[in-house]
Amino acid sequence: MTETSTLDAPTPTPVTPPSGRRPAPRGHKGPGKSPSILLSKAGVTAMLGLATLYTLLPLTWLLLSSTKSREDLFGTNGFALGEEIHLADNLGHLFRADDGVYLRWLINTVLYAGVGALLAAVFSVAAGYAFDKLAFRGKERLFSLVLLGVMVPGTAMAIPLYLLAAKAGLVNTFWGVFIPGLVFPFGVYLARVFSASYVPDEVLEAARMDGAGEFRTFCRIAFPMIAPGFVTIFLFQFTQIWNSFFLPLVMLSDQDLYPVNLGLYVWYSSALTQGHPEDYLLAVVGSLVAVAPLIAVFLMLQRFWKSGMTAGAVK
Repeated sequence: MTETSTLDAPTPTPVTPPSGRRPAPRGHKGPGKSPSILLSKAGVTAMLGLATLYTLLPLTWLLLSSTKSREDLFGTNGFALGEEIHLADNLGHLFRADDGVYLRWLINTVLYAGVGALLAAVFSVAAGYAFDKLAFRGKERLFSLVLLGVMVPGTAMAIPLYLLAAKAGLVNTFWGVFIPGLVFPFGVYLARVFSASYVPDEVLEAARMDGAGEFRTFCRIAFPMIAPGFVTIFLFQFTQIWNSFFLPLVMLSDQDLYPVNLGLYVWYSSALTQGHPEDYLLAVVGSLVAVAPLIAVFLMLQRFWKSGMTAGAVK
């Protein structure tokens, strides 16, 4: 009697589909994208489109309106050109109006925002570095107060700041608006995050072992590493001070000390309440000129700003 071994049994031949392709694994739906993914991408695209329109439409209206005469400004559609381009004449009239007070407002705003934001960024980076790398008593409690300052809106601080300035004799002075801009709690918080992400503790220890003091270590080693964060903090504070309105409104009464926003508000109010339509055109052209420095600063510091905004995303 002959025994049959299972090893000698013939191996079944796999059946291939007629098309020559292997069967797709279970649960595979082919190369097509699911409807939910397509809908989500369409939704994101639509939201980005709306955000772009929200940003560009006011600027477009401002640019087109600044090229019109006073008659065309009130007699044509806001997004249509006038019969002639009067941008050069409007700019000349803007800088000559009221004995050239607009140029004075523009210089004041550059001092308030430019110098103030620069010093605020330096102070914020130094404070954030200290909160991150230095050990001192009550550090976390002090940082909790900084976070509390982040949550308080700036408009809520305008009246207390006015009362303090009145005690110090700073009301209706340059310093009454300039000094509050040097304090930026959100910048301190950002600086601590940047310091933790960019400055390794080993590098600081090596510098201290080489005999460098804390101030020299911060200036020569830590500060260059936090440069993207410094630029980001500067841009945030520059924009905030440039757009500040309520604090100068409360603090100042001398028009020679006004920033651009407050001066444009005076012209706009004069056009509405006192029947001076030419002041309305001045406010429109002045708003266009006031936007230009912000755009220029962002374009010049764009590289540093982008790197600072993505800090900590990949570590």
